[in-house]
Amino acid sequence: MTDLPENILHIDLSASSVRVTDGSDLFRRCLGGEGVAIELLLTECARGIDPFSPDAPIILATGHLTSVYPCASKTIAMFKSPLTGNLGESHVGGHLAAALRFAGFDAVVIKGASERVVALHIEDSKVKIVHAASLWGLSPLDVEKALRDPTYDGMQSVVAIGRGGENYLYFSNAIVDRFHHFGRLGLGAILGAKKLKAISVKGGGEVPLKNPTEQKAMYEEIYRETVLSGKMGKYHDLGTPENVLVLNEIKALPTKNFSKSFFDRAERISGQAYAELDLERKISCPGCPVACIHLGSISTEFAPQHELGRKEIFQELKLVPYNYEPIYALGSNLEVGESRSVLSLIAFCEETGIDAMMAGTVLAWATEAYERGLITSEDTGGIVPIWSDSDSYLKFLENIVSKSNSFYARLAQGVAAAADKYGGREFAIALGKNGLAGYWTGPGFVVGTLVGARHSHLSNAGYTIDQNSIRKNSLPEQIADYLVEEENWRCVLNSLGICLFSRTIYSKELVSRLLANEGNNLTTDQLDELGRDIFHKMYRFKLREGFDLEQERVPERLFETPTPLGMLDRQSVESVLSLYIKKREGEGLHLKKEEKALLDLLSPRTRS
Repeated sequence: MTDLPENILHIDLSASSVRVTDGSDLFRRCLGGEGVAIELLLTECARGIDPFSPDAPIILATGHLTSVYPCASKTIAMFKSPLTGNLGESHVGGHLAAALRFAGFDAVVIKGASERVVALHIEDSKVKIVHAASLWGLSPLDVEKALRDPTYDGMQSVVAIGRGGENYLYFSNAIVDRFHHFGRLGLGAILGAKKLKAISVKGGGEVPLKNPTEQKAMYEEIYRETVLSGKMGKYHDLGTPENVLVLNEIKALPTKNFSKSFFDRAERISGQAYAELDLERKISCPGCPVACIHLGSISTEFAPQHELGRKEIFQELKLVPYNYEPIYALGSNLEVGESRSVLSLIAFCEETGIDAMMAGTVLAWATEAYERGLITSEDTGGIVPIWSDSDSYLKFLENIVSKSNSFYARLAQGVAAAADKYGGREFAIALGKNGLAGYWTGPGFVVGTLVGARHSHLSNAGYTIDQNSIRKNSLPEQIADYLVEEENWRCVLNSLGICLFSRTIYSKELVSRLLANEGNNLTTDQLDELGRDIFHKMYRFKLREGFDLEQERVPERLFETPTPLGMLDRQSVESVLSLYIKKREGEGLHLKKEEKALLDLLSPRTRS
């Protein structure tokens, strides 16, 4: 890239004002994406602020390599999460990063709150805040249809929230370009609190190249590796739903709220089943040749009370993105064993803009809590949550989104908040208040999720070393080392805008070469140091906002259900965690507020 300034767009919704600053020095030091976003969050977010305060910022940052190389398409969002009370971080593909860069902006800071519903329109250097009351209540898909300009020949993107964000659900998403998600930690609720229904971005420019001839050659090298090596074939062929049968075979597929690790109807919700029965098309992010996003279809009747003849003629076809995590969360974890039933639950989450993974986690807890008598039909408004019954789950989700009573309003705050009030913490499956991903593989997954900056399986992929341990046992020190090194490196990839599906292609050596080609000479050791620095800053934000590792608890359920490596053992988890903390302390980062026995963290006792 050239030495043109890297612009940061600042939006104040309260004052309806816009300004632009030069962030070139910041991008030079931090590369972009995650590195830039955490610097801006630490600067712009006041200590202890309420996530729904007008002054609570939303940071969007593009990657340093976005729109230059294959699979470099990610935008990073950072904010204070209403779900966890500390670091909110989410990554999205789609056209957003490219559209922002083509419009001349590398990062966006949004603060303030509008008194009326508004949308943000960015078209190249022009930025407008416009009234958008007509969009309130619409699904993200309908908002995208309303704002997309079919006559525009540049790059465009639409970010929108659904009813979940409008109603401040702590696990509501922002949907990007119909089929992509700023998911997990509640960005949709923050946008809803700001009365910002949508962001429309149009970019007609380009990302100038510093050494186009050399960069073209490197682009072609990466493209060939992406397409021909087979390293990313899985993502195109079946997508991540391939994991369903793979994990079920090794008995690592969470089932019935993690009470089992094998689902006897897994074949019916497998990637193979969806490819045969439901797949309509596959799509890609800009500049990516993989097409990993699989879209299934469901049909709904249009005004059926008026159509007494061939009803199939009057059906509306809806495309629904599906991948492994929603399939596990709303499928095996609820014992829903039909692909169409799972797809209907995913479709509801898409239409209302809520996180499918936390939705499944909350529904599983509620089903078990009802069975145990912790909640009653008076709480649920007469709806009985029943394992495998997708119809009852759809009714439950509608009540959560609309917050129809105090019970459902509590569920809208996530599973940890629900269990704190109604009981059942021992089977409320969350770590760091974030629901778990679908990899019941062993201690690497549990500790990795617990200590990850965003409490996600994507933070450090602890499940990978667990799966490797099936073939060759990994010592606790090896697991701890892996978690540290993997998260540090992912901080670099996330700063560059690299999709983590392509992590096996973008090695440290390749990244160093790519940066050197534009005059940014960073050795692999320096890249490691940069990754550590970014992770430390994210954890400093977490600690500043009250996160305390000592106050977290591993749910008792996780010590009762076998993994492929056997039963999860408290002592082995404690050993990995202790070694991880020691390694981080060796880097100069202190994860604990006080020195206490680590066994307390793993205790089955609950806090009052």
